[in-house]
Amino acid sequence: MAFDIDMIRRVYAQFGEKVEQTRKVLNRPLTLTEKILYAHLSGELPQQAFERGKSYVDFAPDRVAMQDATAQMALLQFMQAGREKAAVPSTVHCDHLIQAKDGAVADLKNALNSSKEVFDFLASVSNKYGIGFWKPGAGIIHQVVLENYAFPGGMMIGTDSHTVNAGGLGMIAIGVGGADAVDVMAGMPWELKFPKLIGVKLTGRLSGWASAKDVILKVAGILTVKGGTGAILEYFGEGARSLSATGKGTICNMGAEIGATTSTFGYDESMAEYLRGTDRPEVAGLADEVKQHLTGDEEVYAQPEKYFDQVIEINLSELEPHINGPFTPDRATPLSQFAAEVKKNNWPKELEVGLIGSCTNSSYEDISRAASIARQASEKKLKVKAEFTITPGSEQVRYTVDRDGFLADFDQIGGVVLANACGPCIGQWARHTNDPKRPNSIITSFNRNFAKRNDGNPNTHAFVASPEIVTAFAIAGDLTFNPVTDTLVNEEGKAVKLDEPAGLHMPPKGFAVKDAGYQAPAADGSNIEVLVNPESERLQLLEPFAPWDGQNLSGLRLLIKAKGKCTTDHISMAGPWLRFRGHLDNISNNMLTGAVNYFNDATDTVKNQLTGAYDAVPAVQRAYKAAGVGSIVVGDHNYGEGSSREHAAMEPRHLGVRAVLVKSFARIHETNLKKQGMLALTFENEADYDRIQEDDVINLTDLESFAPDRPLTVELVHADGQKESFKVLHTYNAQQIEWFKAGSALNLIKLENAK
Repeated sequence: MAFDIDMIRRVYAQFGEKVEQTRKVLNRPLTLTEKILYAHLSGELPQQAFERGKSYVDFAPDRVAMQDATAQMALLQFMQAGREKAAVPSTVHCDHLIQAKDGAVADLKNALNSSKEVFDFLASVSNKYGIGFWKPGAGIIHQVVLENYAFPGGMMIGTDSHTVNAGGLGMIAIGVGGADAVDVMAGMPWELKFPKLIGVKLTGRLSGWASAKDVILKVAGILTVKGGTGAILEYFGEGARSLSATGKGTICNMGAEIGATTSTFGYDESMAEYLRGTDRPEVAGLADEVKQHLTGDEEVYAQPEKYFDQVIEINLSELEPHINGPFTPDRATPLSQFAAEVKKNNWPKELEVGLIGSCTNSSYEDISRAASIARQASEKKLKVKAEFTITPGSEQVRYTVDRDGFLADFDQIGGVVLANACGPCIGQWARHTNDPKRPNSIITSFNRNFAKRNDGNPNTHAFVASPEIVTAFAIAGDLTFNPVTDTLVNEEGKAVKLDEPAGLHMPPKGFAVKDAGYQAPAADGSNIEVLVNPESERLQLLEPFAPWDGQNLSGLRLLIKAKGKCTTDHISMAGPWLRFRGHLDNISNNMLTGAVNYFNDATDTVKNQLTGAYDAVPAVQRAYKAAGVGSIVVGDHNYGEGSSREHAAMEPRHLGVRAVLVKSFARIHETNLKKQGMLALTFENEADYDRIQEDDVINLTDLESFAPDRPLTVELVHADGQKESFKVLHTYNAQQIEWFKAGSALNLIKLENAK
């Protein structure tokens, strides 16, 4: 069944005309990305092309998706927006609050008990405001979106950085903070800096052990974790057309790891096949009617250097499997060189756990290819030597692969099936270990592998590979094993070799499911009451942030000068803290506890300038707030990379941090800070980072003249009384400055709705 088919019809009915109008404005051939973006403008077409990387543009996305961890705060904000119903089709997906421990059945039961209050809140608020609700166990948000909501040429936003997964069906799908979702659900335009465009030309065809996962692992190695920042990747070429829709989704999904705004592919037969196979033939039919507009123009792909800001070319016929990591998703090593890297770097060669699935690699195709390895291993008298877990992406996938015997294949070699949820990928993993700090190695088919990400252990060397490579490594239990060339000794003492994986894009007997886990909202939710217990530890109604008083900021204390990588996991950890995602004050107790303090190389210990003593970061900031003293956070490059979680911006705002000054920001985090009424600033001269001392008092001396494209001045007052000043930059436009003045973007929405 196709959801929101009337909305999709409206999009396609206007799409061709909007593309042709855009072609006239730009007066040249168009990329697919440009077609979708210009077709989703909020308001009229401009008189001339937007400037990539500079122009701020208002868009009107077709839909919004939220996962349970971020939906709590998003919907708590939406409740203040003054609307009776979400303005666009929206959904909530309960996938983050299920901890992996004992297996699917037990873990889901535990989650339903431990998070009942949150699930009930999300179900009731969804029911009231016309939002579709996917129950716990229904599946991971991005796989469920791909199966039910994504459509070629559409535009959506989601409160998770891996919303980009829907690019596998030719969408522009972008991860945002909850405040952005609130804007769209409240019927307001959604603002984005018009992205730069990176073209990725794929030639040839995958074979052997290589998979779609290896394409993005290779791209991550080329572009690094920040090489895609501010850009959309558009994949094209014969190689792109040879990939399945879910393979395309895998590539788009992990594009979040290179900082890309999103990634997408042109509409082709593999997408049509997937739409038909997931019971959406009418969507495929509508897309076929405008298919010439759902891909880039031929001239663009013939001479991509003329139309993209950067072009990468990868020959799939020559691509070998890659393993990325440890500790960063962009350290890419071809399989043929990996054993040597393990030995050279003295990484723990014994593999303790192999994990497949997650939102990135949990499709029918992924599981069928991995199961083919498991099946032949069983036939060749092999079992896994490492712990081995399997996470299906949705109940539809789980039910179908179980019916087709794949779960039995995993069971035969010692695999354990986990719930249809994020689990270990986001740190929701009660790992079986006697020493939680021991150096060790794991390998996953997930997307993100920063230190502590999966199990909280800073010494866990987490590597990322395709599901079939992970399965082979779990059987070997050894990171120096190469399944392409090496043999293994089986239970009978014989040397055996694994054959190449074999899989299917789609189930031959079609998808099947008894209960997909969907709950439709009430037609009229006006009489539904959403209750939040004021004594709750997990949910807390929000109070508006205070507006700016129009004065310069003076007397700010340095809370922390973060050294090196500082992701949203460092700013607001996940794992056990997920339970407080709906309670701003409680979750603020994890604020910046993972950031490394420049002055002592330690985490969660900073100097309280009021007492001279060192204490935990949140404790020091609460002391400043109680004393009425503002503070500032200083950071390094790509500050706030990783998850889209807005808590990383709301926590410092709630506790009284006034500004964040860094060398550079990750896109989503910078926007989140702006939305919450924070000052997000960057050094004009990066060397000024070194001038900031631990005991400095910091002043912003010209904030009263805050305006677009006008630098601000920071004055440092050192402990010895000496002063020095330097310029800092910002990217605020006039609208965003109004957010700052009002105290937050939500405050401004409420003011406008009250008119």
